[in-house]
Amino acid sequence: MNLYISDLHFGHKNVIRFDGRPYKDVDEMDHTLIEMWNSRVNKDDTVYIVGDLCHRSARPPHWYLSQLAGHKILIVGNHDHPVLKDGEAMRMLEDVQKILVIKDEDEKVILCHYPIAEWNGYHRGSWLIYGHIHNRTDEAYQFMKTKERALNAGCMINGYMPASMKELIRNNERFKMEN
Repeated sequence: MNLYISDLHFGHKNVIRFDGRPYKDVDEMDHTLIEMWNSRVNKDDTVYIVGDLCHRSARPPHWYLSQLAGHKILIVGNHDHPVLKDGEAMRMLEDVQKILVIKDEDEKVILCHYPIAEWNGYHRGSWLIYGHIHNRTDEAYQFMKTKERALNAGCMINGYMPASMKELIRNNERFKMEN
């Protein structure tokens, strides 16, 4: 099964306040995110990390990746430079791309950390799965919510665990209704 998640920001103390995450500190957040990931992901699942695995962490990226189940593919986000410089982390990833086109069941899916106005196959019914904007409802979100086939994979919108495409659709619709 394909699963998607973005903006985990493992190790990032300030993201707790920034996103309004329900964790008292970074250790609780890190351990809970790892637990939730592993409760959802089977060893044969492929998880597309749509950017920003960790940021300003006291632990190296490979410490996190070594504990996460499944096959992991990174779509590079603006905070992924430490991952790219960590040789052990890079060996734990099956692929690393800035943008990627995949098939999920019969759907063409474009993966990019950044929300974009149009993407490959936009006029032919393809999907965009993105991150970067977290759970903000600013101008970028207001624009992206008008794009019927654009899905935010931000962990805070998707129960802090990887989600299937169907779950992304449901969670993004719920987020729109709440905001």
